[in-house]
Amino acid sequence: MQLLETIKCKDGKLYNLQYHQARFDVARMKFFPDAPKLKLEELIEIPETCTEGLFRCRVVYTEQVEKIEFLPHQYRSVNSIRLIEDNSIEYSSKYTDRKQLQHLYDMRGDCDDILIIQNNCITDSFTANPIFFDGEKWWTPDTPLLPGTQRARLLAENKISVCRITLDDLHNFQKIGLINALQDMDDMPILQVERIIR
Repeated sequence: MQLLETIKCKDGKLYNLQYHQARFDVARMKFFPDAPKLKLEELIEIPETCTEGLFRCRVVYTEQVEKIEFLPHQYRSVNSIRLIEDNSIEYSSKYTDRKQLQHLYDMRGDCDDILIIQNNCITDSFTANPIFFDGEKWWTPDTPLLPGTQRARLLAENKISVCRITLDDLHNFQKIGLINALQDMDDMPILQVERIIR
């Protein structure tokens, strides 16, 4: 089983590294408790070709780091989101194997992304944690499949708050944003809640 960290690298700088390190440490302690401690900042070397522009730094690991690669990244536009229900999906660690998620994503029809519903609760999109705007504040569900590093940072900085958000609560919000390691609140796609399709 391989695990993954995807880190934003923009203009030669790695973002949110302390939050990636924290998740990396927790996952390795869970799956490989006897593995030696590793520091991401000591292992990642940014290539000369990646010092300008936006890249995804992918760190694939088991007990050891197996591969580090830098891939050019472009933001994709999201104009509609399909609600997909799955009460059995489990993605509590960031695995390289995303077959379950891909299967749900393939059910999106003509929508650009999905929002996964589990036991009537809002969880995640295909690659992001959702946040919802109620007219005053941004909220994120307390039931994510995978609590992301951007989510952790925004919660720590009090830029978003957490609460239970069920299917029936969606009408209480005006907008949805999608955050992940590459997308903070300045870069995320934002849609009117009406663009969430059942």
